[in-house]
Amino acid sequence: MEDVTLPAVMQALADPCRVAIVRELLSRDASLACHEVPLEISKATRSHHFDVLRQAGIIHTQSEGTRCMSSLRKKELDERFPGLLKLVEKET
Repeated sequence: MEDVTLPAVMQALADPCRVAIVRELLSRDASLACHEVPLEISKATRSHHFDVLRQAGIIHTQSEGTRCMSSLRKKELDERFPGLLKLVEKET
């Protein structure tokens, strides 16, 4: 997590779709498959957004059978960037 930088996290969160994904993960407090997040975008675009979040260190993805489940790195993000997820969680 020490390699995760604030500029990378902020850039990843600059897109409304990615903010929606993070909010969904926050609200459910569970791992989700990417198709479980309600977004009106193509499968390829959805995969791209999850990849950006993963590369920025915001989410962690692991395989469970044939599904890739993503979870928010909440504890690590709260320790590295206190208050950031509370800001993301708020509706603007």
